[in-house]
Amino acid sequence: MNNPILDKTFQFSLDIIAFCEILEENKKFVVSNQLLKSGTSIGANVIEAQNAESKADFIHKMKIAAKEANESNYWLRICKFAPSYPDSDILLEKINEIGKILTKIIATSKSK
Repeated sequence: MNNPILDKTFQFSLDIIAFCEILEENKKFVVSNQLLKSGTSIGANVIEAQNAESKADFIHKMKIAAKEANESNYWLRICKFAPSYPDSDILLEKINEIGKILTKIIATSKSK
C-alpha cells in the first residue's frame, strides 16, 4: 500500500539520522540530540496513528507528529542560521512539506 506520509516521514527519519551524524562529527551534540529525537518521532507517531483505536486517537497521534515536525523545523532553522553549522536547507524543505501534509490530514480527519 502506498502511503505518502508514511514514506516521507520514514525517509525524513533516515535523512535526520545522517544529518545528526554530521552534527556529532562537528561536536554539536546538544542540537544533534534534540533534532534526532524530534525528527525521528514524527514518523513513529504517524506509524502509531495507522493503528489508532478511534478517529480521535488518530487525530491526537497526528497532532503529536505535527508538533514534532514543528520542533524539528525549529532545530533545523537553528542549524541554518547558526555559524559553523552544516547546511540544512534541503531538510527544511522536506519538513515544511511534511508539516503541510500533516496539517491537511488533521483538518480532513476533523471534518469527516
